[in-house]
Amino acid sequence: MNNNIAIAAVGDRDSVMLFNALGIKAVFVETPEQTEKAIHKLAREGCAVIYITEQAAIQAEEAIGRYKTQAFPAIIPIPNRFGSNGFGMKGVKANVEKALGADILFGEGE
Repeated sequence: MNNNIAIAAVGDRDSVMLFNALGIKAVFVETPEQTEKAIHKLAREGCAVIYITEQAAIQAEEAIGRYKTQAFPAIIPIPNRFGSNGFGMKGVKANVEKALGADILFGEGE
């Protein structure tokens, strides 16, 4: 019997509760400790994709970093109900720069 969760969403209640309506497991967190525990638990349960609000992702950068070199789970930052703070795009930009050696997305020097 396979009890693996394919997709989950982690974040504050108001931002991720609607994922339940789509058949996606919603995990409500408020503290960095709750966020880290949720990520590790979902990973142990075989979750393939974890959507996480940017605000929750900031609280659990170390836990997320642990899974960056693994195929699963894919941990994808998403905006919360108030919008984006740029954390997700910063990660995309860093990955593109690492892969290509140049910033082709924004063309900005830092």
